Amino acid sequence: MELRVLQYFLAVTREQSISGAAASLYLSQPTLSRQLKELEEELGKQLIIRGNRRVTLTEEGMILRKRAEEILELVQKAEEEISRAEETVAGEITVGAGETDGMRFLVKAMHSLQQEYPLVHFHVFSGDKATIIEQLDRGLIDFGLVFGAVDEARYEEITIPYQDTWGVFMRRDSPLAEKATITAEDLMDKPLIFSRQAFRNQEFRKFFPCGQESLNIVATYNLLFNGSLMVEEGMGYAVSFDKIINLSGNRALCFRPLEPSLKANMHVIWKKYQVITKAAEKFLRKLQENLESAAES
Repeated sequence: MELRVLQYFLAVTREQSISGAAASLYLSQPTLSRQLKELEEELGKQLIIRGNRRVTLTEEGMILRKRAEEILELVQKAEEEISRAEETVAGEITVGAGETDGMRFLVKAMHSLQQEYPLVHFHVFSGDKATIIEQLDRGLIDFGLVFGAVDEARYEEITIPYQDTWGVFMRRDSPLAEKATITAEDLMDKPLIFSRQAFRNQEFRKFFPCGQESLNIVATYNLLFNGSLMVEEGMGYAVSFDKIINLSGNRALCFRPLEPSLKANMHVIWKKYQVITKAAEKFLRKLQENLESAAES
C-alpha cells in the first residue's frame, strides 16, 4: 500500500466523486479509477460504492479513511520534525589545544556560537602539539590549536591572528631577572626546563645554533603549570610562551622575552576529507567571521 494511493483514496472521499478527485489531483479519471481498483484488490475488500453522481464508502472504506488520515498525518509530522532537525544545530565539539593565550580567539567563537545555538557543547582537551596531533589522527578530537608548521597534505587549517612569544619564566630573584630580554648566550650555562615539543620547532632550533645537546636541560614539562612549580622551587629557568602563567598576583615569578624576538604562528587544524557535523561546520564559520572582523578592525 503506497502513500500516494492513500492520498488518492482520501481525495475521492473528500470530493465524493471520482471525477472531482481526478480533477483536484490532475489525473485522468481512468487512471484514478484503476488505482482505486488495484487498492481494493490489494486489500481484498470493496471500499467504494460507485453511484451515478457520487460515491459512498463501505464499512471497510470508512475504516480505511480513518486510518489513512492518521497515517498521512504522522507522515506530515515526521517530515516537519526532520525539517526542523535540519535547522537545529546541536552536538559536541572537542578541541585540543596547547597552553597559549591564543586560545582566547577560539573561546570567543565558542561563546558566540553557544549564544546562537545553546545546544552546542564544547570539550577542551589540553596537551602539547604531539599529543594533539595524535588525538586528531585517532578521531578523538574535532579540531586542534597548534603552533608552527602544518602538514597541509593531512590537515585543513585556519591561521588565527595571534602569535605566541617565546621567552623565559624565572624567579624574580634570579640573576637574569634584571635583564629586559634573554639571549641564547644568557642561557648556555643555566639549568633549563623545556616543553617536550620545543625543539620540534624549526625557528626555535635556529635560536640555539649550538644544538640541544649543548644545553643544560634539567627537566621537561608537558603543561607549563608543572614547569612553573619547578621554577618556583629553584630547579631552573622554564623556556615557554608568554601569557600562559598569570603573573599579576605572583611575585615569585617573572617572564622575559627572547632576543632576537622569536614568535610562533597559531593554527586551527582538522583532518582533511573528514565529514564534519553541522555544529562543527557552524563553528568553523564563526571562526571565519571573527577573522574577517579582526581584519577589518
